[in-house]
Amino acid sequence: MRKAYAINYDLSAPNRDYAGLYEAIKSYPGWWHYLESTWLIAADSTPSQIWEKLKPHIDDNDSLLIIEVRNNVSGWLPKKAWEWIRKNVPD
Repeated sequence: MRKAYAINYDLSAPNRDYAGLYEAIKSYPGWWHYLESTWLIAADSTPSQIWEKLKPHIDDNDSLLIIEVRNNVSGWLPKKAWEWIRKNVPD
């Protein structure tokens, strides 16, 4: 069953190329990225499976959090962001 997840990170290695991380995130069936260090994805995976896919692309000094997103959300985002959330975050 497809679920929505927020991927939040602090990337600490100034000379590291994080293109592999971004490509791994974009490989999921649905993704949205508007906030600098937050992505939302729609995936048929568990947080642990997502972590295993992303782990090779981060540095030991980086931080990364994957958390399931439910329909109880609020904030200030562009209209397209809310459209993506309504479409991909289950009730």
